[in-house]
Amino acid sequence: MGTQSTTGHNVRQAVPLFEVRDMAASLRFYVDGLGFRMTHHWIDQGTVRWCWLELGGAAVMLQEYRQDRVPDSSVGIGVSINFVCRDALDLYRDFTSRGLAAGRPFVGNAMWVTPLTDPDGYKLSFESPTDAPEETTWSG
Repeated sequence: MGTQSTTGHNVRQAVPLFEVRDMAASLRFYVDGLGFRMTHHWIDQGTVRWCWLELGGAAVMLQEYRQDRVPDSSVGIGVSINFVCRDALDLYRDFTSRGLAAGRPFVGNAMWVTPLTDPDGYKLSFESPTDAPEETTWSG
């Protein structure tokens, strides 16, 4: 426990990297569906193979598997990313209006939670603080 490190003052952001099977499908989900915008990318043989996506103050990276290294099973098992936002209910309405299959929002840990799963099985939750009772399900 000892001495205080200055390392924490140097770290600015954690950005998850999701390896994906089909970059085009993932971009439709993240960009067209969730509203992320691509700010950096690597194109190989005319195809986006890696990209950095931003939504508000959050970011994710996507990297397409090489064809000889695509796993046989779902890659997102056990991975969950939580995005803290101002209004998870508003995002639910926005996401579903864009054709995404968002789960019905519920209250957990004093937060409205709007759950989604991306094309590779990665679990995403958009959460905002609330005073509603735990386990309330949104009925809007």
